[in-house]
Amino acid sequence: MASPQLLLSKTMAITGGVTGIGRAIALSYLSHGANVAVNHLGDEKSHSEFQSMISEAGGQDKIGDRLIEVVGDVGDPKTGNRLIGEVVKRWGRLDVFISNAGICEFKEFLDITTDLWTSTLTTNLTGAFHTIQSAAQQMRSQSPPGGSIIGISSISALVGGARQAHYTPTKAGILSLIQSCACALGQYNIRCNALLPGTIKTQLNDKDLEDEEKRRYMEGRIPLGRTGTTQDLAGPAVFLGCEALSGYVTGAQLLVDGGLFVNLQ
Repeated sequence: MASPQLLLSKTMAITGGVTGIGRAIALSYLSHGANVAVNHLGDEKSHSEFQSMISEAGGQDKIGDRLIEVVGDVGDPKTGNRLIGEVVKRWGRLDVFISNAGICEFKEFLDITTDLWTSTLTTNLTGAFHTIQSAAQQMRSQSPPGGSIIGISSISALVGGARQAHYTPTKAGILSLIQSCACALGQYNIRCNALLPGTIKTQLNDKDLEDEEKRRYMEGRIPLGRTGTTQDLAGPAVFLGCEALSGYVTGAQLLVDGGLFVNLQ
């Protein structure tokens, strides 16, 4: 029996959408009937990842024109307008926007350079602000107004990390930004919520998780006994994007961490 298409004919845009968590969410939205625009940097590797997404989704014949790519660095304030503009040009409106693009180069606190601090802040937080603002402007102006904005924060917004002093503040900033947006944008029927992944196997931490000793240590702190997969974020993202399921949910922070945070308390 086919699963219900919870987002049939809805339109979604996501930053950093060709790898990791963003990719899993984008493919899940496609499977639920949505039109999806994925943003990436535009390099050869990212474009290749996008082409593989088409194959993973069943091929061009199956998905038609429901999946497009829009290149650009979210650190550039113009990228958000370009991404949202392409969505509206093709599909007429924007129903869901997901701010997902982020970088993390693990580094000891005393070794964090000004350039590393600035680039992390620019991509993770400033990029989130500009792209979310572009999405909100569209959602306010369309008829009928409204939509769902989802910020991909992190458990790192709630706990510190010895080698993440440049990263954790950006994730805390995203959580705070989403909460403020929920207050500011509710009058336009725009819901704003944050997802806080725990230890998820992505390209950012695959080396650590390949180390058996480190992996066992991480798993030992998680009540569900395993690290997460990118697919673990797909369901919660669909939930927050679906008006029928979460129409009265805004300003929320949803931990997707296998119970890690409560265990750390």
